[in-house]
Amino acid sequence: MSSSVIRVHNLSKRYRLGLKEKQSDTLVGQVSQLIRSPFDNLKRLRDLNRFQSEDDSVFWALRDVSFEVKEGEVLGIIGKNGAGKSTLLKILSQITEPTSGKIEIHGRVASLLEVGTGFHPELSGRENIYMNGTILGMTRREIDSKLDEIIDFSGVEKFIDTPVKFYSSGMKVRLGFSVAAHLDPEILIIDEVLAVGDYEFQKKCLGKMEDVSKNQGRTVLFVSHNMEAVSTLCTKAILLNSGFSATFDSVEDGINNYLIKETSKSGSFYIGYVNGTNGISEIHVQTSMTEQVHRFGEPLEVKVKLTANTPLEKANVAFQIREKGSGQNILYAWMHDKEKSIGNLKGEIWLRCYFPNLRLYQGTYDFTFHYSERSGKKDSQKIENVCGFEVSMIGLSHQFGWTKNNCKYIDDFEWEII
Repeated sequence: MSSSVIRVHNLSKRYRLGLKEKQSDTLVGQVSQLIRSPFDNLKRLRDLNRFQSEDDSVFWALRDVSFEVKEGEVLGIIGKNGAGKSTLLKILSQITEPTSGKIEIHGRVASLLEVGTGFHPELSGRENIYMNGTILGMTRREIDSKLDEIIDFSGVEKFIDTPVKFYSSGMKVRLGFSVAAHLDPEILIIDEVLAVGDYEFQKKCLGKMEDVSKNQGRTVLFVSHNMEAVSTLCTKAILLNSGFSATFDSVEDGINNYLIKETSKSGSFYIGYVNGTNGISEIHVQTSMTEQVHRFGEPLEVKVKLTANTPLEKANVAFQIREKGSGQNILYAWMHDKEKSIGNLKGEIWLRCYFPNLRLYQGTYDFTFHYSERSGKKDSQKIENVCGFEVSMIGLSHQFGWTKNNCKYIDDFEWEII
């Protein structure tokens, strides 16, 4: 049975925030405030490290976080921005001290928390490799045996003897990850910095982390907003929300809780103006999960508000869903394909298009909407690249969906006037 290499018990971290001083509106008040300012500054200085009283200046980044990581496990740390993920990693990396709680770490820790973490800007890439290895407690002979492998993996061999201060952010990440992964740490801590690298390097890094954990039995802590990477790489997950934590032995359960944490479903919208003519004035796209995330095969709803200043004449609404990366249109949904007629209505009319099980490949998409009357002869309108959303395939073993090679009509949808 694997032994625990990290134990965290009731870990908390709080900060005191700077608050804006209240300014008096009168001249007398401002003079009085100026006279009192030396005494006020002295009082603030004395209170700087006093947290006994909870007020607006006290911010808890972490509250009573507890978890355990065993040897060879890959822990995915997920949560929204500001949830406390980076603070947790800084404490585990011994960059900052916790306010309360207990941490037990057994083994050498290599961290990559920010671009260029642990690098001296005046030293060359090669010199920084030796410096980092020495910090980890390795001998020069041990570092020599890994040097060629580190340089080759990083892909910066041409610049390895150039001072790091001249490296781009991508080059720093490449070298930083390569150093952290190859210098034999028992525990590897990786923050979201991999997002700086290109796609091929990210893929290479994920493969290396998988090799480090599965084949070498080392422990990895991985923070990412890429749920597909977390799902593929991690063996368990911890979800942080406003400093509080929940641990899941099933990564899929952790990701699902992260995606559906909010009780109300999130969507995206567009609001425009129609001056004197008829046309689309508002669009709402309701995804199946929060944060504009749509789960493959689940319902998606599109609502369109028409503003008709004059009675409609054979009006028609349509939209395309476009893949952002390639700019390619993936599907059409035309109202007249469903033999629907809006009629000679006037005023504000809401239309609804419902997909009971929209299946798109994993990726990011947006919409282009079209409106016209009398077969495009009147009030023609086009609204491009709005209401973006992301498709997730978490928990699905096969990636299948509508083809990306040609734009096609989708039969499984329904228009209605609401």
